[in-house]
Amino acid sequence: MSRLLARIARNLTHRWKRGLLAAIASLVVLIGLAGAASPAADDWNVPGTESQEAIDLFRAHTPALAGADATLVFSVEDGKITDAASKAAVTKAIAEVEELPNVASVNDPFARGGQVSPDGSLAAVDVRYSIEQNDIEKEDGEALEEAARTAESAGVDVALRGTVIDASAQQEAPVGELIGVALAIILLTLLFRSLAAMGATILGALLGVMVGQLLLAILAKPLGLPEFATTIAVMLGLGAGIDYSLLIIARFREQVAAGDSVRDASGKAAATAGSAVVAAGLIVMVAIAGLLVIGIPMIGKMGIGAAIGVGAVVVSALTFLPVMIGAFAKWLKPKKPEHVLPSTAFERWGTMITERPWLSIAAGVLILLIFAFPMTNLRLGQPDDGNQPEDQTQRVAYDRLSDAFGPGSNGPFLLAVDTPKGDAETEQQLAAIVTAVEGTPGIAAVTPPAPSEDGEMATITAIPESSPQDEKTTELLETLRSDVLPTATEGTPLKVYVGGNTAGFVDFSDKTAARLPVFIAVVIGLSVLLLMMAFRSLLIPLVSAAFNLLSVGAAYGVVTAVFQEGVGASLIGVDSGVPIISFIPVMMFAILFGLSMDYNVFLLSRMHEAYNEGDSPRQSVIHGMARIGKVVLFAGLIMASVFLAFVLTDDVISKMFGVGLGMAILIDVLFVRLIVAPAVVQLLGDKAWWLPGWLDRILPNVSLEGHLEEGVDERRKVPA
Repeated sequence: MSRLLARIARNLTHRWKRGLLAAIASLVVLIGLAGAASPAADDWNVPGTESQEAIDLFRAHTPALAGADATLVFSVEDGKITDAASKAAVTKAIAEVEELPNVASVNDPFARGGQVSPDGSLAAVDVRYSIEQNDIEKEDGEALEEAARTAESAGVDVALRGTVIDASAQQEAPVGELIGVALAIILLTLLFRSLAAMGATILGALLGVMVGQLLLAILAKPLGLPEFATTIAVMLGLGAGIDYSLLIIARFREQVAAGDSVRDASGKAAATAGSAVVAAGLIVMVAIAGLLVIGIPMIGKMGIGAAIGVGAVVVSALTFLPVMIGAFAKWLKPKKPEHVLPSTAFERWGTMITERPWLSIAAGVLILLIFAFPMTNLRLGQPDDGNQPEDQTQRVAYDRLSDAFGPGSNGPFLLAVDTPKGDAETEQQLAAIVTAVEGTPGIAAVTPPAPSEDGEMATITAIPESSPQDEKTTELLETLRSDVLPTATEGTPLKVYVGGNTAGFVDFSDKTAARLPVFIAVVIGLSVLLLMMAFRSLLIPLVSAAFNLLSVGAAYGVVTAVFQEGVGASLIGVDSGVPIISFIPVMMFAILFGLSMDYNVFLLSRMHEAYNEGDSPRQSVIHGMARIGKVVLFAGLIMASVFLAFVLTDDVISKMFGVGLGMAILIDVLFVRLIVAPAVVQLLGDKAWWLPGWLDRILPNVSLEGHLEEGVDERRKVPA
């Protein structure tokens, strides 16, 4: 592999003009294909769950209940909403909403059974769409909000919430991405002390991110990729792309300073750093694609999309970066040798760590355990609109509904009852279900059964006393499913499935948690296998996996402390008590396990290189740290900056990813890679690079021995 990468890099650097034209032509083709492609509808199905059974029943018999929804909250400060002027304004707004495209039903709050608060100051209107949440566009939410707000002309306050409104509130400006790039520019300039090297690194990464986004747009429909996959791909693509480009540019400058010609330096950088990039990128892609084993389409396809984004930045680093090296070669050469010489500070650090390896390991592990401790209280769930900023319309609507009808009104259970058509006893059996649910502790209200037009199902709405994200609501759901409803339907042909958004989120969490052990085993197994193939070592991959698990645990602890316990939550614009979104831990595990292996590969490859050059185990650690320690540190700071910048977005999911991934990368680099890993390699000694003969024969050889690659100009004795 090293030889092939070196040959590609030398040719692209030597013929950089042709390479640049090829890159531009490829980009034009991809832009054309992306422009002609159509987006995919997000697949929110969770196969094998009761809430999915309810959705399937709604789709077959009452499609509006399976469609997207919104709640309009009309209120007045003085008087009552039923006063003539206010009622007329609300009625007019409802009429305009009914005329909107794809609106299937709008309930009348002033009719019998309508939702008017006990004090008469508020009316709630449920809007149901004929299309599902997957198909809702931003324009649908904007049109609904515009129609509803016509009531404000009569002095009626209007607030809105629901999936349709969430679509209209999506942030357009890429604030997180721009701030992440700005911080990366500053850090790269400090590292390289060269604007050209900084520019080449940033451009190489940005092109990879752009190609990744274009590929996702092209493949979205055929692969059914969810929209949020693009956000994850941008996060990973920016961070990993900058790191990969940084590693290759840094090695190129090192080789040029050592006397290699430009194309030989490019080839040597590709053979060494480029091989490490391929190994690291493959591990990240395998870890993220491992999300497929969870068995939830949205999560698995999100992993596929993110893997495509990472693959794009790997290819960009190996192809477009050599082109840029050829174009900017004379500016990329370091002005002063000390800019690329091994770091004396990291050499001293490596010496200190290897003098007291057991103490270093104990200190690093203790710090990781302290960070991980809050994880013991981690609670999976789904944040609701009560976690939105106080000035958001969704939060206003949520608070007003909670005050008027109780917090459970924001997340009712929808009981889908499969009934035999034309059965005379069905009405009595449905009444028995209503009575049983009404008598369940924790239930605030139950609506009468609403039969479908074809008479083959009925819908019962049960409103909990507690909010959607409250743990009591989850316990109530379990009580209904395991005890109340089976008892109420015993001896009858009725089948009851509890659905609705709240039940769906609980089922989503439960299925994710159930598949987590299998997912972790697959990711760790494949990652260890790839590391064994790369380093021809048995112990290093196993130890690396163990410490990666500690890094992931620390990340979980940080997220739990910030969002659930509220430590510093106000600083990033969220409330405390936010449950951890169910798919966040699995996504974080996949991403962090892969990215931690990135830095592992970068660090170990230089130690292994020094060991193969004849250094003793301890000296290989010290020399490896001196050569790569500064690059790993800055790479980690850049990656963390890119992730942490996403806390500035409005979306709580992006905030969780930003905090979790950003802090985890900092923890991993500062404590695992720069303290624990060197100490472990020192303790293992020669055994660190040992692989049993039988295993060596079985495993494919993708060795990272690129330092043995000989330059063409060196062979021909052409001056550098």
